[in-house]
Amino acid sequence: MTDSPTLAHAEELLAELLKIRVFQDQPREELLWFVAQCQEHRVATGEIIMREGDVADFMMVMLEGEMRARSEHGSADGPVFVVTAGDITGMLPFSRLKVISVTGRAVLPSHFLAFPVGQFPELFKRLPELVRRLVGLLTDRVRSVTRAEQQHEKLAALGKLSAGLAHELNNPSAAARRSAAALRDCLARLRETARTTEIGPEDCGLLAEREEEIRATLEPAQFKDEFARVEREEAIQSWLEAHKVADAWKLSPSLADAGLTDTHLASFAAVAGASLGPELTRFATLLEMERIAEELEHSSARISDLIKAIKEYSYMDQGPMQEVDIERGLETTLTIMNHKLKRGIKVIREYARDLPKVMSSGSELNQVWTNLIDNAADAMKSDGKLTIRTARENDFVLVEIADNGAGIPPEALTRIFDPFFTTKGVGEGTGLGLDVVSRIIKNIAGHISVTSVPGDTRFQVRIPIQAAK
Repeated sequence: MTDSPTLAHAEELLAELLKIRVFQDQPREELLWFVAQCQEHRVATGEIIMREGDVADFMMVMLEGEMRARSEHGSADGPVFVVTAGDITGMLPFSRLKVISVTGRAVLPSHFLAFPVGQFPELFKRLPELVRRLVGLLTDRVRSVTRAEQQHEKLAALGKLSAGLAHELNNPSAAARRSAAALRDCLARLRETARTTEIGPEDCGLLAEREEEIRATLEPAQFKDEFARVEREEAIQSWLEAHKVADAWKLSPSLADAGLTDTHLASFAAVAGASLGPELTRFATLLEMERIAEELEHSSARISDLIKAIKEYSYMDQGPMQEVDIERGLETTLTIMNHKLKRGIKVIREYARDLPKVMSSGSELNQVWTNLIDNAADAMKSDGKLTIRTARENDFVLVEIADNGAGIPPEALTRIFDPFFTTKGVGEGTGLGLDVVSRIIKNIAGHISVTSVPGDTRFQVRIPIQAAK
């Protein structure tokens, strides 16, 4: 760092300033005054230029080099701000910045000027046009930061949704893989029984009839606990061993799961004769394959339901405005967010009958439901009651999303929809979720309100039935 520059050096700095657009065409003498008020800094790569938490008491004009800044106390994936030669940052005129919110380090050898905030009143008098241009930079900076934070919020929400969907899809897909592997084992067993059975063609028809009789009277096996299951397996194993069936210990679990009783076994043995072992194995394997087929059907149906929910959630292949079924949108969102709700949150639905459809953007409304339901789940710490109510109120459809969590502090209620305001801990939220919700509802000429006391927080969203003109 150096003190205020000498006159000769000030001329050199003035030449550097004039390379920056906002300083061009400004009075020379006044720019020399500007340079005289500045502290000149030269820093090496890696040095800290500004530190998070320090008072914002200077405006920085980067002449050479590059600085990268980010919050070191926020989210690990928070935005990084880059300042290069010709950029102006720090405290700008009319900015509300009080404390520096990021730590900036030089990533290249850097040279910059620091103009003290205390000289702003004089700056307003001497260089009003420069101040106007700096205010324009401030507006651009606010717009850029807001856009970046909104994009970050959307990506964070998308990340949570995709992680949840991956979890939800993983369960049925894993079940389908297990079922496919089990079917492969079943086919191997069937091939083995075909090689070892000695039953003649004349007995095949009678055995088939007996199998159908047994199948018609079978009931799903129900065991009050694992001990009961083991006891039944051991009983079947003893029966098989008494009838000279080889590897009775392998076959008994399948027969127990199939629900075969001693009466069934005796009836089957009367027809199977000497081929009791391989024929029982075949019969039990076929029963197992039926159960596996049901599991595959259930798993594939679950995957299809999730894919359908994703398509409906995003309103793929539809225009920006369409007739939206509110109840269907809420149910789709609940399906998408099942990973977060199934851990201990009870969902209570109080849907109005014959609720009219609304003209709106379905995907944006689903974004609203996602944010509100996600916040409610966080407030309840994955253990509570989520109530979703719908009703018609004149020309509006009312959607109320309520939770019995800890509630919102009274001092926060008036700011709950402000951008960047959050009641969550550091790194847990950007404070833009409810801002996004508020903007979406305002864009369709709707209304959103909130009331909260401990144990009862209610967000009420009113959506016009007809699109705003």
